[in-house]
Amino acid sequence: MSAPLVVAFVPGVTPDKWERVWRERMRRHPLELRALEQPAALDALRDGSAHLAFLRDVGRDDEFHAIPLYREQPVVVAPKDSPVAAFDELVLADLAGEPLVEGYEPAMTLELVAAGTGLAVLPMSLARLHARKDVVARPVADAADTGIALVWPVERAHELADAFIGVVRGRTPNSSR
Repeated sequence: MSAPLVVAFVPGVTPDKWERVWRERMRRHPLELRALEQPAALDALRDGSAHLAFLRDVGRDDEFHAIPLYREQPVVVAPKDSPVAAFDELVLADLAGEPLVEGYEPAMTLELVAAGTGLAVLPMSLARLHARKDVVARPVADAADTGIALVWPVERAHELADAFIGVVRGRTPNSSR
């Protein structure tokens, strides 16, 4: 058996469906998924310890190829007893003057929100991943969304990168590029 194809992914991304298809089609080529924070995933691509990665808001440039996959809706996270809980959806103007919790990893952000320190705007997938019973999440209609992309180095692309890209793009086993 060959060395594994290593695919990193950031919190909130669920690569399970692609892993399942890979394991069905590529039995002789193991796949290793690594959950990493974004900076560590970028470093892993740069040093070759990961071959591809699912990342947020990374586009194609001289260093990386990137295939945009989907957009994530932003949500505001607030304590359960906050006035925010009464809304189905908000706009950024509704949050004017509210203290925002920023600069922490998502689990700590939600803990601080639950403690009443402020509100936070996060991608919906991160709010769901770190969901708590003492906070609510509501969509923010006019906040910038985030994009998830499959990213890999321009130089030193793994020999199986194209096969994995095909899986992610939904190609059938018999299709060609």
